[in-house]
Parts: sequence; structure tokens; C-alpha cells
Amino acid sequence: MNIVTKLKKGSSKRDISTLTIDNLASAIRASIDREGMPEEEARAMAQHVMNFFGYSERIIDNVLEPEDRDAFYMLEDAGILTTEREETTLYDGREWRIHYWIFRKDRIAELLGGASGAIKGSDDGANVYEDVPPEIWTRE
Repeated sequence: MNIVTKLKKGSSKRDISTLTIDNLASAIRASIDREGMPEEEARAMAQHVMNFFGYSERIIDNVLEPEDRDAFYMLEDAGILTTEREETTLYDGREWRIHYWIFRKDRIAELLGGASGAIKGSDDGANVYEDVPPEIWTRE
């Protein structure tokens, strides 16, 4: 399972455009402590977290059970996840808050490849046409 995301305008090529279970598991292991976490445990946690996200970039907090939320808070402490809040006004005038969880792809790239942000084995071809000049696409 992969989460494919669009690169933000002005972002560098070092940003993650596809987040895989292997990438997330490696980032989790690198973020825990010097000794890391056993590979099987990190992969299980990555799979569990990715199952919530599916192919989305963010999920609503309401879908989490308390024990799942604890794992998300741990990943937030490691910088892998962050939260976002949206407020809206209901018809009766009350304010309603919706809380979301979002992957911090910049931090994940940092954990995976150090300062360079390089990700081994994640070249999915998403940017293959990025360097092709526009005139190549016109017919004569």
C-alpha cells in the first residue's frame, strides 16, 4: 500500500511523493531511539497506521480507538505525524471542531535519508516527465 501525494508548489524534489510501508517502518525505527525498534514491530506498526490512511493524506481523528490514538501520539512525538484542526459553524450557531492526523513527509524523508532526504528503492517514476521541455509535447 502506497500513499501517493502531490508535491507542494515550490517544494524540492527531496520531498516524498510516495510513502510506502517500508519507508514508514524505516522512519519509525530511526525515530524511536539509538537501538531502534525490532524490524517486525516497526513494520507491524507501519502497516497498522497505513491501514487507517488508505490512499489519503490525512484522516479524521474520530476513527481512532484510544489505543490507536496512543500510537499516533507516539508517532507525533517522533515527528512522523502531526495534527490539524478545522472549525466550522453549525446551523444553530455552535462551533464544531474536526481534528485530523497528517503524515509529516519532510520529517520522514529526513529520518530515511539524513539531510539529503534520499529514499532507497522508492523511485516510482512519478517525476519522470518533470525535466522534459514543453516543446516536446507539441505536434507539427
